[in-house]
Amino acid sequence: MSQVLPPSVTKLIDAFSRLPGVGSKTASRLTYYLLRAPEDVSLALSEALVELKTKTQYCEICHNITEDSPCPVCRDVRRDQTTIVVVEDPLDVVAVERTGSYRGVYHVLHGAISPVDGIGPDHLKLKELVERIEAKPVAEVIIATNPNMEGEATAMYVKQMVEPLGVKITRLARGLPSGGDLEYVDTVTLMRAFEGRGDMK
Repeated sequence: MSQVLPPSVTKLIDAFSRLPGVGSKTASRLTYYLLRAPEDVSLALSEALVELKTKTQYCEICHNITEDSPCPVCRDVRRDQTTIVVVEDPLDVVAVERTGSYRGVYHVLHGAISPVDGIGPDHLKLKELVERIEAKPVAEVIIATNPNMEGEATAMYVKQMVEPLGVKITRLARGLPSGGDLEYVDTVTLMRAFEGRGDMK
């Protein structure tokens, strides 16, 4: 393929192929789309990539992605600074914000404990969470890691680290998805749904 295609084309295909969820066929389609697209489309993409790397940083308080540190959420005096939702990734913050129902602040761990992938507690922003709680009064830590093995392990570790600090620790409720059929629900989700059952209203 390298003999047929110019080096600049194969270089971009290789670059796209390194992105998660992008195979060689998709990478080739994206590359050929950009070749055929108007020049402003390619230039806008390249400018966006440069800005992504030069303008973004991690918030010094919550470690979410931001252009200014502290981030807008941490600076917002209208938000409850004594309630912290602990999430794995910045995209989780976006998901919670989309609900419009949470008015506290966040702490982004940047991953989950996964021995198989070589990710231990020291790779996450756990120490920073403890330091943050010790520095300012915190009433509640809401653990919102993913409901899988890695997320559960991370949640237990966060609980062990935060519990001695005398802070209320809660975990996001998990249960049956709306519109789903019981027969297709996995065992862990069904078990959690039974544990978290409440009175009918």
